[in-house]
Amino acid sequence: MTPLVEMNNISLRFGGNQALNDVSVSLYPGEVVGLLGHNGAGKSTLIKVLSGAYQADSGQILVEGQEVQIKTPQDSQRYGIETIYQNLALADNLDAVANVFLGREKVRGAVLDEDVMELESRTILDRLRIRIPSLRVPVANMSGGQRQSVAIGRAIYFKAKCLIMDEPTAALGPEETRKVGELVKALKAEGVGIFLISHDLHDVFDLADRITVMKNGKVVGTVNTPEVSHDDVLGMIIGGVMPKHLPSA
Repeated sequence: MTPLVEMNNISLRFGGNQALNDVSVSLYPGEVVGLLGHNGAGKSTLIKVLSGAYQADSGQILVEGQEVQIKTPQDSQRYGIETIYQNLALADNLDAVANVFLGREKVRGAVLDEDVMELESRTILDRLRIRIPSLRVPVANMSGGQRQSVAIGRAIYFKAKCLIMDEPTAALGPEETRKVGELVKALKAEGVGIFLISHDLHDVFDLADRITVMKNGKVVGTVNTPEVSHDDVLGMIIGGVMPKHLPSA
């Protein structure tokens, strides 16, 4: 199977700091790849290259086997790559419908087509089995899980093939974390590939098919989740070494 996304030999320097050093990762349709590492390991920088926030000094990005140039967030979105940052990038004073279509509103003539946007918002959220009683209340009044769902619904409505999720459960309680986990599994079933950045090993082991660990701007290795223990992965994060019984996946 052709990878959905490949990042090959990505390097990026900020002044005297080598933020990324010859980093390669891949993601297949319907797969979750967990990106782990201490703060400063380079995982967020790598994802910002894929999302168009940064441009690499060298390296190659392929989408569905074709080399692409991603210089802006709009480029990234055009290739079906959507990013859900930890702060969700929602407008708190607007309702769910307005947030789903924020910056990409539907119009009829010279006015917003509110009815169509509400219908399509409800359709996409229902498809993902997301239950939000009213789409017309400000998202500031919603729970953390509901807000997360709106952000994910927005990405999927705009045909995301690859979804980047940055600490999606960091501010959520156990029940809302469980619901986000169910949503990730529903997205996998639809063939969406997901890069999952998280500090929570339990989340990663529950959701990820493979785990890529970074340290000091380099990839320590990529492993198949069922083949490693928490201690194996902690050894990769802290010690920067692969488990002795495994090659890199």
